[in-house]
Amino acid sequence: MAGSPALLLLLSLGLCCNGAQGQGNTTEARFLDRTMKHPQEGQRLELECTSYNSYSGVSWVRQDKDGKLHFIVYISMFSQTTYPGYAKSSSQFEGSKQGNSYRLVVKSFRAQDQGTYFCITNIEPMLHFSSGQPAFFPVTTTAAPTTSTATTQSSQVTMKDNSQQDSDAGTSSDNTPRFYCTMTMWVNLSCACLLLLTAITITTTHCQSKSHPDTLHRFLQPHTTEHSPLLQGNGLSASCPHAATAYPGHKKC
Repeated sequence: MAGSPALLLLLSLGLCCNGAQGQGNTTEARFLDRTMKHPQEGQRLELECTSYNSYSGVSWVRQDKDGKLHFIVYISMFSQTTYPGYAKSSSQFEGSKQGNSYRLVVKSFRAQDQGTYFCITNIEPMLHFSSGQPAFFPVTTTAAPTTSTATTQSSQVTMKDNSQQDSDAGTSSDNTPRFYCTMTMWVNLSCACLLLLTAITITTTHCQSKSHPDTLHRFLQPHTTEHSPLLQGNGLSASCPHAATAYPGHKKC
């Protein structure tokens, strides 16, 4: 019976008749608990269909997410129920009539029970379809925590990168004065070494000049015979300066 072409035809006819009838349709399907928004898994779900002009009973159908129609139960005006396969009872559903209210009970709501529930009444010569009552599990937003986690991780990575950049910038700033200080120290040390080398060179030159006086300077200074080997070798003395050259027969002074 579930998704049968005959049921689809009945639904189409009922929608057409419902549009032609206008406000004459007083059939309405809804949760028995008016405060309910979404059923929970395993919950006992109760729906009611209020009909004031039905003398042939009410049928409950469910339209799933794919648009297929599934017959659930037929409830007569004498509260007799017929389930798919002409069964008189069902392990999953219960149907009953209380006054003008035709009730459907889902004993334990499951994922396969999700859909939009309708009740159909047969008011000669037309079928009337109620407004649909959606019955779906609450929508769980599982993507939100993932997005939040990804945002948090991204923020942590960004903060880590920023802190690393700040650390690198601080390290660079600290190294700049240290570099200039090192350069100044080496320049000063080089200048000191150069001055020391210059002083050593000047001192060495001065000492050598004192150790070896100039020969011309020695001849220009006065000398005695005993201190002048050259005069003594030529037979001259300091007391006889006019004898410039010794020759044979010359008398000594």
